[in-house]
Amino acid sequence: MEDKIVWWYLIVGGLLIFIGVAATTLKRLPLSAAMLYLGIGYALGPSGLGLLQLDLARDAHILRPVTEVALLVSLFAIGLRLRLPLVAPMWALPLRLGFVAMLLTIPLLTLTGVLLLGLDWGPSLLLAAILAPTDPVLAHDVQVQDSGDLDLLRFSLSGEGGLNDGIALPFALLGLALCEVGATGAHSPPAWRIGLEAIAGIAGGLAIGGLLGWITTGSVTWLRTRHAQALGLEGFFALGLIGLAYGAALLAHCNGFVAVFAAGVAMRRVEHRASGSQSAREAIGTVDPEDVVATAADPQKAHAYMAESVLGFTIELERIAEVGVMMMVGNVLATAGASLFTWQSAVLIALLFFVVRPLAVEASLVG
Repeated sequence: MEDKIVWWYLIVGGLLIFIGVAATTLKRLPLSAAMLYLGIGYALGPSGLGLLQLDLARDAHILRPVTEVALLVSLFAIGLRLRLPLVAPMWALPLRLGFVAMLLTIPLLTLTGVLLLGLDWGPSLLLAAILAPTDPVLAHDVQVQDSGDLDLLRFSLSGEGGLNDGIALPFALLGLALCEVGATGAHSPPAWRIGLEAIAGIAGGLAIGGLLGWITTGSVTWLRTRHAQALGLEGFFALGLIGLAYGAALLAHCNGFVAVFAAGVAMRRVEHRASGSQSAREAIGTVDPEDVVATAADPQKAHAYMAESVLGFTIELERIAEVGVMMMVGNVLATAGASLFTWQSAVLIALLFFVVRPLAVEASLVG
C-alpha cells in the first residue's frame, strides 16, 4: 500500500511539472491539453499501469465532489472574465446559444435516445439534459482569455458555458421525475410545476450570487481603501465567495451553479464601474513589487487589482481542476471497458457532434 502511495506522489508531481514546462508547446499542437490528461488517466487504469481503477457507481462519493468543485471554479472564472455591462448588445449571442440552442438540442437528443438506444422517455430526457450543455471546464482554450478580451466568438462561447447548466436543470428534473414514475408508478408533479420551480431557482441563483458578489467585493475594497485592512490573500476571497454563493443558493433551494457564475459577473461589474473606460490592467498600471500594498489600497486601483488577482488565482485553480477531472474521466473509461463502447454510443456521439448540435446552433443564430 505504501509503495502505491509513493508512486502516486511521483506520478502527480512529475505530471504537474511536465504540464508547467510543456504548456507553451501544447498550445501549438492540434489537440487540447484535456486530451493528454484523458490519455494519462486511461494509462493509469487496468489497461496500463493498474494504479487506479475508478468506478462510476462505487466511487461516486469521490467523483461527484471533485467534478462539482471543478465546475464551480470554472463558472466563477468565466463570470470574472466577462467584462461588459449587463445591457451590452454582445450578451444577446450567449443568451441565444444558451437558451435557444439548448431548447433545440435537448428534444432532439431525447428523441435520439428513445429511437436509437431504446430508452424510455424519462431516462432519455435525463441523458439529453446531461449531454446538451457544453463543459466550461474543458472549453477554456476557446473562451475569453482575460478581462480585456472582447472577441465576439470567445465571448459568446464563454457566456453560454456559464449559463447552460442552469438552463438544462429543468429538463434534468423532469427526466428524473419521469424515471421515478416509470419505476414506482407514482404520480409525478406536472411538467409546468417542475419547470416553474426550476426557472425560479435560476432567477434566485442569479439574485443570490449577484448580491453576494457585489457585497463581498464592495466590502473588501472599502476596507482596503478606507482603512488599509483585508489586504492580500485574494485566493481566500475567491474560494470564500464561491462557497458562500453556492451554499446560500442551495439553502434557498435555488441553482447553485448559476449563483457562482453570477457572483463572478458581479465582482467584475463592481470593478468595471470603478475603473470606468479604462481596462482593468490600465487601471492597475505599474505595480511596485516592493510595495504591492500601495496598489491594493489605492482607491483608483483597488477594485481592478482585486478582480485581476482573484481571476489569476481561479484560472490556475481551473487548470489544476481540469487535470484532475480529465484523468478521472480517462480512468473511468479504462475501468468500464467495452461496456461504454458500443455501436449505439458511437452513433449517438456522431449525431450529437455532427447533426444535433450544429443544427441547434445554426437555428439559434439565424439573422
